[in-house]
Amino acid sequence: MNHAKRRAIIDIGSNSIRLVVFGGAPRAPVVLYNEKFLAGLGKSVLITGALDPAAMKLGLAALRRFHALVQLMQVDMLRVVATAATRDASNGPEFLQAIQEIGLPVELLTGDEEAVASGYGVISAQPMADGIAADLGGGSLELVRICRGMVRESVSLPLGILRVPEINARGEGKLRKFVQKQIESLPWLQRDPELPLYLVGGSWRSLARVHIELTAFPLAVIGNHEIPVDDVADLVKRLPGLERSTLKQIPSLPSSRIPMLHDSAVLLGALVDVLTPSHLVACASGLREGLLYQSLSDDEKQQDPLIAGARFAADQQRRFPGYGEGLAIWLDRLFGTEPEYLSRLRHAACLLADLGWASNPEFRAISAEEMALHGNWVGVSARDRAIIAMALYASFGGNGSGPEPLGLLISSDEIAMARSWGFAIRLAHRLGGGTAGALEQCALRRDDDTLYLSIDAGLAALDSVSVRRRFDRLASALALKPQLEIKS
Repeated sequence: MNHAKRRAIIDIGSNSIRLVVFGGAPRAPVVLYNEKFLAGLGKSVLITGALDPAAMKLGLAALRRFHALVQLMQVDMLRVVATAATRDASNGPEFLQAIQEIGLPVELLTGDEEAVASGYGVISAQPMADGIAADLGGGSLELVRICRGMVRESVSLPLGILRVPEINARGEGKLRKFVQKQIESLPWLQRDPELPLYLVGGSWRSLARVHIELTAFPLAVIGNHEIPVDDVADLVKRLPGLERSTLKQIPSLPSSRIPMLHDSAVLLGALVDVLTPSHLVACASGLREGLLYQSLSDDEKQQDPLIAGARFAADQQRRFPGYGEGLAIWLDRLFGTEPEYLSRLRHAACLLADLGWASNPEFRAISAEEMALHGNWVGVSARDRAIIAMALYASFGGNGSGPEPLGLLISSDEIAMARSWGFAIRLAHRLGGGTAGALEQCALRRDDDTLYLSIDAGLAALDSVSVRRRFDRLASALALKPQLEIKS
């Protein structure tokens, strides 16, 4: 079994101080523990230029608790970073000294370091991301040009969510003019119009949750949730009319973020007007995940986060060694002409296909579908999740086109494709009993209008009525004639 190292990040921001402890695969970290404390360090900095003593006292109390927790958890790696509020405050050095006296190895990130880490946070979850990352914190807004797995350009602007009300109060259109002035001196932000804008940070994530609710989007998963540009103006218009009681009913929307929602939408509207992005993508990862990503080896950075995460999960519960990877190879012989983006989804489905056995037999199909649809997978869209979910649902005997969300997220052709993957996985489960060795001596191939299953003579005893039944169903799904042969 693959035991993950525990890696902890303490992020001392302008609005909150947060401890996140990660486990899982290095390339696809999963959150083991997450705690936030609202210290409000940045509020007084905007007014007096210094951290408020009361806020510092609250923050230090939270940091003492976090220090005790990471010691109890015996984390293998700890990184403590402070950002805009501490960086901008006249008494920031005093606060940093107090943190060090607790025993925490705090680092003060520069604006550029913060921006770069946020950019790599997006890349960690979306290796092929090509656009502008916008990380909205309490005291600053980091804009980062990301392309081909690298941070190309970055800037930290004095435009955090805590600053928006004061700029807005100057009059209508002042926020847009402020954004325009900040950006017009940065040619790299104007060089490539119509790029995606990747939204990073708690304020943007909360806005994405509201968008999911208002549009009745069928999958309430924030990571990679897309927001059409035209929907931003609607958010700006509708938010003031929504009662707090209505907003509090939105799942996973923090109450502390509700007062900032309209300011977040107004700022997003100004960014959209100035940057003219093609569309918006909400990101579940950011600064903290970017710091972890930067610590990886070059080989680890090259891994696909979806496959790394699925492989790690499979290693924890596998019945027989090598089955998931062997299954992926087995299916590739039949479906290998599919595009690469589908191949990786099929590969993930094969790795996850061995996890459903822990569920009650009567609910394995639903359990597998739920795992794929709502699991903590990295590097996938809602559509990707639904395709994997449909394949796993069919692999455990689920009938029809699956539970309702799947049909709302993918097309009928994609459902049929994923079902055929699932039927092939289901055949493999029965043929070899979940072992990779059997698949190495049996082969699936397509030739004209016929689907062949060849079994080596030494394993002829594996042929059975149930194997033939599952083989026939796969052939039918592919509109092919089944032909089982024993190879001498």
